[in-house]
Amino acid sequence: MNISKLISTYLLLLGALVTTSAIASEHEHSRGHAYPEQKIQLDQGQKWSIDTSLHIGMTRIKASMEKNINAIHDKTFKAEQYSVLATELQNHLSYLFTHCKLPKKADKQLHTLLFSIIKGNEQMTDSGNERTGAIKIINALQQYPQFFDDRKWQALQH
Repeated sequence: MNISKLISTYLLLLGALVTTSAIASEHEHSRGHAYPEQKIQLDQGQKWSIDTSLHIGMTRIKASMEKNINAIHDKTFKAEQYSVLATELQNHLSYLFTHCKLPKKADKQLHTLLFSIIKGNEQMTDSGNERTGAIKIINALQQYPQFFDDRKWQALQH
């Protein structure tokens, strides 16, 4: 997965999100429910294969969240701490974007998961949405082993 591919995918997903938001807004007014977000899919009922760099990157993201999870849960994590955590997570994401090399179909599913982490990371730097962003990342970390065959993965501790 190279950075230019990721940026292109991110922009494509962002465009889809803007379009989806407009559609969702229309649907909310007319039907009372939001448009569903894109879901990760299994590979014909099987988990997607991974490479070592994906395991390393996701484990680093998980470790960063775990060491702060109690303060996040207890609502004692401060805005400055969320900002530092977001920078740390961005470094882990950069590692993934630089080193992870998955087949196209698996990579597409990974981008769906990483999009949640990226959005959560952005929210952690947005005043008033920091905790919501952290929860989005925690949820993505809990989804990861359901869709990716990372045999060394250890569940998020919280």
